[in-house]
Amino acid sequence: MAALAQEAAPESVGMSTERLARLDRHFQRYIDDGRLTGWQLSVARHGKVVHHSIAGQRDVAADLPVEADTIWRIFSMTKPVTAVLALQLWEEGLFELNDPVHRYIPAFRDTKVWRAGSVNAPVLEPITETMRLWQLFAHTSGLTYGFMYNHPVDELYRRAGFEWGSPAGCDLEGVCDVLAALPLLFQPGSEWSYSMGLDVLGRVLEVVGGQPLDELMRTRLLEPLGMHETTWHVPEANHSRLATLYGAHPTTRQAVLLEPMGQLAKQPPAFLGGGGGLQSTAYDYHRFTQMLVNGGELDGARILSPRTVRYMASNHLPGNVDLTAFGRPLFSETAFDGVGFGLGVSVSIDPVKGRVPGNAGEFAWGGAASTAFWVDPVDDLVVQFFTQLLPSSVHPIRSQLKQLVYQALLD
Repeated sequence: MAALAQEAAPESVGMSTERLARLDRHFQRYIDDGRLTGWQLSVARHGKVVHHSIAGQRDVAADLPVEADTIWRIFSMTKPVTAVLALQLWEEGLFELNDPVHRYIPAFRDTKVWRAGSVNAPVLEPITETMRLWQLFAHTSGLTYGFMYNHPVDELYRRAGFEWGSPAGCDLEGVCDVLAALPLLFQPGSEWSYSMGLDVLGRVLEVVGGQPLDELMRTRLLEPLGMHETTWHVPEANHSRLATLYGAHPTTRQAVLLEPMGQLAKQPPAFLGGGGGLQSTAYDYHRFTQMLVNGGELDGARILSPRTVRYMASNHLPGNVDLTAFGRPLFSETAFDGVGFGLGVSVSIDPVKGRVPGNAGEFAWGGAASTAFWVDPVDDLVVQFFTQLLPSSVHPIRSQLKQLVYQALLD
């Protein structure tokens, strides 16, 4: 496999080799005590990879180590990819961010909103605030996830077939019709809650782009970036490179095999949703994140305008508030304090409030199996971490990763 990118000595870009080594020592302890089976991480600054390390095993039972070309399930790290694809079509004038969702998916015209009651006797009210396309990017649409287990609407999602799956026999168009028949958590635009908004956005892209989502993504984004191993399922020839999926033991929190869910990545998905489902490699995803920190371009391929990248990574929550002020204290792939939300990515607005180092303006996201990345335009920094432990809320990997990366900056 090719190197992630041009490599350089950390000191040549204002970082410390000795201090970056603390990352490996720290996360090796996760393997030593069984919390993780293996991982891969990289740090790049000024377009040069200054730290790339692997540890542990991609498959414990088969005694296969993590290697540079290991394939990882990225789950919700699909969302920023879908958001970038959407913004490519937006740059061509195919839609406006303020367009009503029902213009492209008519079933959402009559969606109702939860008001009170129980899962067996819900009290619903008409939608009074139009659901807009930008709200699908920003998780302010009123949609939710079935795996939340926090609200009766979540239970309605599960009864409809949404938890870690989708209703049998439904393609993306059918999934959106089922979602539109379920109540929203709140009136669109009034709150923030992690949701299937990017899945619905994927269907909008099919409508305006005139192609299935996978074809749009492959031809407009993945191929131009050289992301040839970012796919909706892993072909049989590469099954041995796919890292095994693990869950956390409820008592010891050690990694235990998670089957049959782990096998899903080896077969075509039930539906192509913009909110999850991709598998990728560190090499491929680094090309995506490096494109973003470069302002939308990589190796001569212009994906987005620099202004679009800056707009994507701006806080789109009303009044520039953070998620603590505008969101419900529920599960998400981000911290809430000092963090806002842009178009498909979380956005740091006050690192001091969040008690984790960084810079205002950095943007990020993660996946359910504890993968993560962030892009810091201020320090021209790209960091990514891959492992396969579900869910991502088990260990404080992301905050510790940031703490250890920023202490290695010397300028």
